[in-house]
Amino acid sequence: MSIQRFRVPASLLITLVVALLTGVSSSKPIRLYAQDGSPLTREQTEAREALNQGVAAFKNGQYEEAQRLFERAKQLDPGSLNARLYLGTAYASLYIPGAPGEENLRNGHLAVEEYKGVLALDPENLSAIDGIGALLFQMAGTPFHPDLFLESKSYHQKHVLIRPDDPEPYYWIGVIDWTFSFRGNAELRQRYNQYVRGRQIRDVDPLPDDLRVQYVRDFGPVIDEGIEALQHAISIRPDYDDAMAYLNLMYRRKADTVATKAERAKLTEMADDLLEKLKEIKQRRAEQRN
Repeated sequence: MSIQRFRVPASLLITLVVALLTGVSSSKPIRLYAQDGSPLTREQTEAREALNQGVAAFKNGQYEEAQRLFERAKQLDPGSLNARLYLGTAYASLYIPGAPGEENLRNGHLAVEEYKGVLALDPENLSAIDGIGALLFQMAGTPFHPDLFLESKSYHQKHVLIRPDDPEPYYWIGVIDWTFSFRGNAELRQRYNQYVRGRQIRDVDPLPDDLRVQYVRDFGPVIDEGIEALQHAISIRPDYDDAMAYLNLMYRRKADTVATKAERAKLTEMADDLLEKLKEIKQRRAEQRN
């Protein structure tokens, strides 16, 4: 797994942009009144100044400076959702998926805690929900932490309950389900090839019957859930190419659960058809850019 910067979820970037456009930027005057109309206290005014400076630092890629300023804003105004949300975003931007080191892990955990602090004040805050879901997914991969993947999925499921017409959380549920089913499949094949002499099964081969039954028992419901989630994401956004790519992969995992060659061939054909559709979408987009 290549090491790369954590990609801040789109909902968080939108939050930052909206803040900049509505006066949290240091280039615009600070409001002198709270949302309920009461005058701001000196601490709240100073907190807003720190937020302004932190947003400017964040825009310039100065994430450590932004983190320091957002932390100050939070200390000055503990009830500020923006301070906690931006602080979580700053910590998330410092986190590098898969990189070793206590400081890196600390940044990831601190980001999650800040987002959870937002949810303590606003339980349906989608920016915080998506931030936690995305971060936990990144933290679960290297080394593999199934509990973190499951916790990540639970936050995407929360998003679905709040806003069921958004395609992204369905996509991430499907990706997590594929991660489990793919890993489980690979482990079954590896153990079989290690201990059974005289026969080796390749990745593209059907599972022997006893392994297939075990695979269905352990991962059948996960595969079905993932397929349903990805199909739903595509029904909302018909050109959702990332969802199509993973649905193609999920059909191939589903093919390892069926008993007959005809069923397997049908699922493989469905997967191949999705690949062709993916090529068409990418070609059409390339032509539109040109």
